[in-house]
Amino acid sequence: MHRTLTAVSLSLFGLIFANEAIAHGLWTEQRRGNIETVYGHGAEDNAFKASKISGAWAYNTKGKMIPVTVERLSDHARLVPLSPPAIMAVALDNGMWSQTADKQWINQGRSKVPGAIASLQTFKYSLAIYQEGAKLPALDRLKLVIVPQADPLGVGPGKPLPVIVKLNGKPLAGVKLIGDYRSAPDEISAETDAQGRAQVIVRNQGLNVIAAQTVVPVANNPDISEQGFFTSLTFVGAPHHE
Repeated sequence: MHRTLTAVSLSLFGLIFANEAIAHGLWTEQRRGNIETVYGHGAEDNAFKASKISGAWAYNTKGKMIPVTVERLSDHARLVPLSPPAIMAVALDNGMWSQTADKQWINQGRSKVPGAIASLQTFKYSLAIYQEGAKLPALDRLKLVIVPQADPLGVGPGKPLPVIVKLNGKPLAGVKLIGDYRSAPDEISAETDAQGRAQVIVRNQGLNVIAAQTVVPVANNPDISEQGFFTSLTFVGAPHHE
């Protein structure tokens, strides 16, 4: 059974996951004409090792792939598609983390951390939609993904956006959705039903970052006991007019 990461589960596990291994999310923002990856929690925008970006994929309005380069900078990664994309997806493998008895987190598997009391590997994904009417491609590269069931750019602020949350291609029930991860990262907006469906109110005229996360037990692995997944869906809530 999958367990979603919520404020309640955090307290139950003694804040075991309240660290950068799982608490931080991933999304993209357009800054100064560039598509920048953001690794943070709410308003935080933290430096990270660009080598942890494990993949990036860009698509045109018809869902066909556009070549994209990952520019690995000293403190983050920049995504450089060959032409302006309608859709962008990116993945980050945050590696294995183990917690010591004194509550310190080390970016290694438990086989290399004597006396580790917890261990997990975290993966973070983001799906950005830039152009209205864009056709979604297959999203199987994103192990956890929020799939919009309507064009998010056409919904409008204050109105509900229907989504399906999928883990490994299958609908995931009981997932808490954060409707405005950048401004209110601990405020739950909706929860998926038995078919993985939910409706999330579009919060902003500007950038919307809808997020979800879950933790999955892992058996018979010497380095980790769980895998943590974070995913975001980003889009602009209302068209910009000069």
